[in-house]
Amino acid sequence: MEKKPVKIVTIGGGSSYTPELMEGFIKRYDELPIKEMWLVDIEDGKEKMEIVGAMAQRMWDASPYDVKVHMTLDRREALPGADFVTTQFRVGLLNARIKDERIPFSYGMLGQETNGAGGIFKAFRTIPVILGIVEDMKELCPDAWLVNFTNPSGMVTEAVMKYGKWDKVIGLCNVPVGAMMKEPETIGKTLDELVYKFAGLNHFHWHKVYDLHGHEVTQNIIDAMYEGKDGGLPANIHDIPFFKEQLDTMKMIPCGYHRYYYRQQEMLAHGLEEYNTIGTRGQQVKQTEEELFELYKDPNLDHKPEQLAKRGGAHYSDAACETIASIYSNANRHIVVTTKNNGAVPDLPVDCAVEVSALIGATGAKAIAFGPLQPAERGWLQCMKNMEMCVEEAAVTGDYGKALQAFILNPQIPAGENAKKVLDELLIAHKKYLPQFAEKIAELEAAGVTIKDDVAREITEKGL
Repeated sequence: MEKKPVKIVTIGGGSSYTPELMEGFIKRYDELPIKEMWLVDIEDGKEKMEIVGAMAQRMWDASPYDVKVHMTLDRREALPGADFVTTQFRVGLLNARIKDERIPFSYGMLGQETNGAGGIFKAFRTIPVILGIVEDMKELCPDAWLVNFTNPSGMVTEAVMKYGKWDKVIGLCNVPVGAMMKEPETIGKTLDELVYKFAGLNHFHWHKVYDLHGHEVTQNIIDAMYEGKDGGLPANIHDIPFFKEQLDTMKMIPCGYHRYYYRQQEMLAHGLEEYNTIGTRGQQVKQTEEELFELYKDPNLDHKPEQLAKRGGAHYSDAACETIASIYSNANRHIVVTTKNNGAVPDLPVDCAVEVSALIGATGAKAIAFGPLQPAERGWLQCMKNMEMCVEEAAVTGDYGKALQAFILNPQIPAGENAKKVLDELLIAHKKYLPQFAEKIAELEAAGVTIKDDVAREITEKGL
């Protein structure tokens, strides 16, 4: 039977990750025959979209496949008839990330893109935008799947399900992909020889590993990690080892982001050192992105450059392509996704979003049951999920008290006067992208609230 050609729309098409997305689609064309590829961005991202769009077209032209890459600043032009919509946008661009990092650090708190105060504000800016995208999809492509890898992916995906009332959504993250690519070789195996089971939340999951006979080999991998073997830690996370005694009793492997919780003291110290010297991760990434886009301008470049691996989100796009191909072909492949819990993690509500191993087919994700967690992991997980729910509600309603509740719940934010100062300064800093908090922001401005960090204040004063 001839396969139906596919229309894919990528919102945030000017992202530096787009070439990886194109590479993934080209690699899977026999399974996923694309007829239309649309890149969508906003006016502020127009130049980058044109650069990366031209490169994307060169990549397709260098392939055996006749695919036209369309570009637009109007998503309503792109969406009609779409089969899949992928989202990889950053509200406020990298300057917003830099403010998310520097303002907390100026008070001695973690400044990080998806953890702590910075992650909360990224959700505040992103959730209203993706809910607007969902409303357009309901009208223009009601049968499409939304594949989200805009961070914080777990909260954004849950907001789509809960507040957008859109069930055809899957959230993705590169962290499980990195682990599954690197861990097997630490014990002399290939991925095909192992079975992985993940459970938790986005950037807050654990996993176990088994061989094909059902024998658990998690401890073998843990032991190998302490022999200096690479377990696939993302490039953006400082490599502080977990305490081995903790992993031995846990009998699971935490994701790389757990370092911000299990080794909070050391990770904060490292972040503060960079803040005071070479600049935060966002400032470093900005330089990397500038270098990437200079490469992308090369009219002879028709493949993904190796430098893209320096970005912390490497393999995000490949995960998206695999997910889309598995839905389209009803392949029921094992992929780690954010989806509705449905009892896979019994320590959390059945209707909340979790990041788990799932089989991906034509009806979406079928979450694989993981079972209950031990008390320590259960306690962490329930705290984090309830914090996420407060964040999502505040993002939708603009409820300042709910935002403050999220801050006080978050383990990266010491509760007290400084927590409120960071919340208030971030509201001022992101005024342009937080209309739901407009009344509170006006009140803070009238009270003379200013931004303590010089760099964040300067970026804000320039209207960036």
